[in-house]
Amino acid sequence: METIGKRISENRKLKNIKQDELAEMLSVSPQAVSKWENDISCPDISLLPNLSRILGISVDELLSGKQETEAAFVPEEIRKDIKDMMLRIMVDSKDGDKVKVNIPCALIKVCIESGMEVPQLSGNEAMKSIDFAKIFEMIEKGAIGNLVEVESAYGDKVNIFVE
Repeated sequence: METIGKRISENRKLKNIKQDELAEMLSVSPQAVSKWENDISCPDISLLPNLSRILGISVDELLSGKQETEAAFVPEEIRKDIKDMMLRIMVDSKDGDKVKVNIPCALIKVCIESGMEVPQLSGNEAMKSIDFAKIFEMIEKGAIGNLVEVESAYGDKVNIFVE
């Protein structure tokens, strides 16, 4: 069973943040972060929104490990700004490798507009057939949630989620 401590540790490492750096960002001791990650204690509830923001996941995902699965369209008047949105890509390969990529939507916009490829997006065989320009167009029109689920002919599964 995956615990909140394991989720904190895993997502911190994905962001290349050291325990002491996370502690400083949250104004807690490095020992507190270590205790969370070793499931000796849990972060104070008041820290969850900032901890989630730093780790690039929702509070729900931090607590439960589950992301929302439904895609939805948000009306223009209440949409987040693109610079505040994150595209999350999870790849489960048939070989057992699991890859999680969190990319700010603003970065994807710049790459698409300039014709650049984002190495994290173009390096996996399962993601080569995905049209990220179309996905970004959906995001700009207000799409959020689980936008794409693909299983490649090679058995790799790709899930693309935006929040």
